[in-house]
Formats: sequence, C-alpha cells, structure tokens
Amino acid sequence: MAHTFSLQAHLPEDHAQATLIGRIWQPGVGPVLVRIDADGAYDLTLIAATSSELLELDNPAAAVRSATNMTRIATLQELLDNADAAGRDTSRPWLLAPIDLQAVKASGVTFVASMLERVIEEQARGDAGKAESVRKAITAVIGDNLSSVVPGSPEAARLKEVLLDQGVWSQYLEVGIGPDAEIFTKAQPMSSVGLGDEVGIHPKSAWNNPEPEIVLAINSRGKVVGATLGNDVNLRDFEGRSALLLGKAKDNNASCAVGPFIRLFDANFSIDDVRRAELTMRVDGTEGFTLKGSSSMSMISRDPLQLVEHAIGPNHQYPDGLVLFLGTMFAPTQDRFGPGQGFTHQVADIVTISTPKLGALVNTVNFSDQTAPWTFGLTALFKNLADRKLI
Repeated sequence: MAHTFSLQAHLPEDHAQATLIGRIWQPGVGPVLVRIDADGAYDLTLIAATSSELLELDNPAAAVRSATNMTRIATLQELLDNADAAGRDTSRPWLLAPIDLQAVKASGVTFVASMLERVIEEQARGDAGKAESVRKAITAVIGDNLSSVVPGSPEAARLKEVLLDQGVWSQYLEVGIGPDAEIFTKAQPMSSVGLGDEVGIHPKSAWNNPEPEIVLAINSRGKVVGATLGNDVNLRDFEGRSALLLGKAKDNNASCAVGPFIRLFDANFSIDDVRRAELTMRVDGTEGFTLKGSSSMSMISRDPLQLVEHAIGPNHQYPDGLVLFLGTMFAPTQDRFGPGQGFTHQVADIVTISTPKLGALVNTVNFSDQTAPWTFGLTALFKNLADRKLI
C-alpha cells in the first residue's frame, strides 16, 4: 500500500528559515546534490558535486543560500509523490539519502533508558521472552534512574565498583557511564536509504526495533555543520546473544535510513537546537498495532559535541567527513503479541521519525534480503561524476 508524503509533514515547521540540502536520483543523469526549497529541488552541482564536498566549504549554509542560476529539477511535491519505493516511477526523480562519501558512525548507549535495556538484552541472552523478568531483577539492584551520573566522573567509577561487588556490571554500563563512549560503524558510505525507501531487518531476527536518532553532519575538520534524522535499525536478539555480533545486528542491507534532508547550521538553527530537540516515533503495523515513543535530547548522558570528540580527532580522521548518530533513549517494551513478549518489527511496518526542526523520515520495514539490493557504490559514483565531467 503506497504511503502519502506531504510538504507539511516532511519539511521542518520553520522551513522558510531553514537551509536544507538533499540528494535526488535524476533519471538519465544520476545522483544530484540539491537545495531544497518549498517550491522545488535546485541543482547545486555548480557549488559541489557531492554532499561531502559541500560540507567541506568554510560556510556551507551561506554558499547554499547565495547560490544563483540553479536549475530546478522537480517540485518538492513531485519528489514526495515519487518517494514511496512501493509505487515509485523510476522514470521520474526521487529522493535519496542526503549523504554520500561520509563515513556513517553511531554512538551507542548514550541515554540511561536505552542503557538499561541493553543490559537487559545482554542478561536475557537475546531472548525477548525472558526480558521482563530480567528487567525487574536488574532495576531492583541498580534502579531505573542513573541520569545524575556523569560518564567518566569519580562518582561513576565508584558506582562501577559497587555494581561489580553486586555482580551486575555490564559492558553496556561501561560505555554508558565509563570514560570512553561507544562509537561504531553503522553502515558503509553510499549504502544508506532515504525517505520512502524500505528499511531492512535480518530474516533470522525475531527481536528487533527501530532507533529514532538525530544524526550530525560533520566535516573532515571535525566541525559540525548540520543535522538530519536517522533510523539506526537494531537487532536486539543478535546483539543480546553477544556484543561481538554488533556488526551483524547493525549493518545489514537497508538497515540505515537517513534524511529526508540535512539542515545546515545557520542563524536559525544550531547545535543548541539539537540539544533541545524532542524526537517522536510511531510504528504502524498492518494488523492495527501502533507503537508510539519519544526521545528527548535533553536527557542524553554525553553532550553531542563530546560524542563528536570521541569520534574524530587526533586518533581518527575522516577525509570525506562523517555523520554521527547520537543514540536514542527510546527502547520499546510495549507488548505486541502477548504479555512479556515486548515489541518486535513485522514486515510492512511503517516507521515515522520526526522532530519539528528537521521534518519527518518515513520508511517501510522489510527483510534485508527482500529490500532493493545496494548496487550504486563508490566506484559507480566516481564513474558517474567523471562521465558528467564533475571530477
């Protein structure tokens, strides 16, 4: 069933003041970097051939705002009408994820609520049926509120000693309140899907969930230049069986959704707006099930810029820049099929992640081996840009 996309739902509520960039697939041309205005998508090729290149400019927002003589490729409503992969007309332009060459990194266990759920996953060994009893046992020992604990602080170190003595220390508590943040590779450059695309869950997973997150856009100098939305699709059973399965739990075909657009930092939008953001998420199942949740960035344990410092710096460079998922406090426990079973995805679930300053990212769930194969990678991009005489 085709999903309907609208300007009101998917643009930021203050879109008239927003500097937005995106990427579209233009049939006969290939991927095109565009400025997103309410009346259309305008070709930014004269400024930069890729999203990564644009973010390397000294002031990307000013460059985008001052761009002239741009060609309008399509109206925004035309792009939204062709967004749903289920009914997409491949002879007409459609939206892609707004990132390309950037490394796709993610921060783990950055909120207390999700940290406790990771501990529960580990103790339950990935078995959703055991999660509720484990949850009660864990919170009886450590409680459900660690928000006053500053990661890496002397107080956190003392808490670690207490928990070790009580036999409930976990690797998730280590990265949640210890000195070192968890930073991992979520997906490969060029593999992320965008608005309207299917997101993939591994066909062998029986316990999985969406993770609604804000994603920072960062250039090679470590400067945060914008933000977008992301779905860090997660397999709770795989990771719960072993933390060494994190790569398999996180990185599958179509398991990373980013978009719909990058909002560049300018006088109307800054890192403080990210810090204040309230994300909402909704999952609608074909059987009538609805899951609603939220994630408040004000509850994050480490400041977003601290997480950036853990991801890029003297010990690790990204010459094409990176995007960084900031984590989520949303960990769904609502029973879907029976008491104590919690939540897991079903094929055809519609996932909507939104926040007023960034719009809404919508995707439909499918098995990763049934979603569209990833075929357009770095080699294809370089060949395409060379054929267009852009490199």
